[in-house]
Amino acid sequence: MPQASPLVRGYEVVIGLETHAQLSTRSKIFSGASTAFGAAPNTQACAVDLALPGTLPVMNRGAVERAIRFGLAVGAKVAPLSIFARKNYFYPDLPKGYQISQYEIPVVQGGRIEFLLDGVKRGVRLTRAHLEEDAGKSLHEDYHGATGIDLNRAGTPLLEIVSEPDMRSSAEAVEYARALHALVVWLGICDGNMQEGSFRCDANVSVRKPGEALGTRREIKNLNSFRFLQQAVDFEVQWQIDRVEDGLPIEQATVLFNPDSGETRAMRSKEDAHDYRYFPDPDLPPLVIAPQWVEDVRAAMPELPALMAERFQRDDGLPAYDAAMMTQSLPTARYYEAVRDACGQPKLAANWLMGEVAKRLNAEGAAIEAAPVGAATLAALIARVVDGTVSNNGARQVFDALWQREGDSVDAVIEAKGLRQMNDSGALEAIVDEVLAAHPKSVDEYRAGKDKAFNALVGQVMKASKGKANPAQASELLKKKLG
Repeated sequence: MPQASPLVRGYEVVIGLETHAQLSTRSKIFSGASTAFGAAPNTQACAVDLALPGTLPVMNRGAVERAIRFGLAVGAKVAPLSIFARKNYFYPDLPKGYQISQYEIPVVQGGRIEFLLDGVKRGVRLTRAHLEEDAGKSLHEDYHGATGIDLNRAGTPLLEIVSEPDMRSSAEAVEYARALHALVVWLGICDGNMQEGSFRCDANVSVRKPGEALGTRREIKNLNSFRFLQQAVDFEVQWQIDRVEDGLPIEQATVLFNPDSGETRAMRSKEDAHDYRYFPDPDLPPLVIAPQWVEDVRAAMPELPALMAERFQRDDGLPAYDAAMMTQSLPTARYYEAVRDACGQPKLAANWLMGEVAKRLNAEGAAIEAAPVGAATLAALIARVVDGTVSNNGARQVFDALWQREGDSVDAVIEAKGLRQMNDSGALEAIVDEVLAAHPKSVDEYRAGKDKAFNALVGQVMKASKGKANPAQASELLKKKLG
């Protein structure tokens, strides 16, 4: 159910999302044409996609299987029988004059997406997820004022995931969208590439005074980044509140977001379902999903991120936040498990992934699969920290060198950079004695109860050893010497 959230200028914001996830099949939903991205315009639209006379659609089994997988993952009902309908409307990039979709009886019914917002667990109910075909694409650039039509995308399989209007802020909408994006990628049903349009959201936004009936909604179409989603919703909310406070009506409409101006603008009045004249597609029989098929899909599914996070907390002793970070994506989880298994240090493995690894991946805009430091190498580095071969600071220097491909092994980089810690107790004791003799003021201040003086002495030992002393050993020896 929706959570209480701060009001915006005294108004409650109500948001629901419709998300189109392009399914990861090689062929289209009702034909054998390729779904590969980037082909020359109109080279991947076959006669079936164009509904030429004499052609008949044939359901893609892989698309149905992916819908089942999603339904199981969100705890929804997978309908044993669902119906395909024709959604009738005219648009230049819709070659049939209708879109094959599902309306009254969708394949996935209900469900829930859970996520963290500011450390608090939230949940958004799903109304449905239904299978449908994508339309083509209108190209408005480089055509000397004309519009070109590319029908390659026509017939591409989509799973449209519709939420209840449970979200109360743009931040909550973004976190829901992120969680949904992570899930469909985790399940392997969508590649999640937002730049290519594989995952895009429509946001239905309205405002109302607390306790009042729902306001008139406006739908912001085709948001293909989380940043644009937040910006578009924030602008639309302020625009609607301004209208209400000026005593002006809000008309139900479809609007577009301009990322350059940060504004939304009306594209057309918003249609209702009856405007599309839905009726069952006469060329497609009902979609029947046998219970055994559902169980076969269930058996082949990967462990879900929520269950994996619970396992990491239970078996590895990770805090809830760390476990959530380790299950942001399946490759991240697999990398963490490989490091953990190799070094036997779950918490240190998670710390390095959330720290040094994440910092460099974020700076480069790269995924963990592209990390130049493999799991085995990171595990070896953590082991050298644990056994005292290298300090934490030295380990970061080693990691940086490995990331820059300045060495091929942890031990080789440690030796090449002279980062091996001093473990000779006699040599360390001699350095400590020299530091104590050279800094009598700090010794007196420490004995007078000033803790900062002790830290200064540790720093002097590290400096005298050129950073090679083990800080823990140095501290222990200093305390012993100082009585």
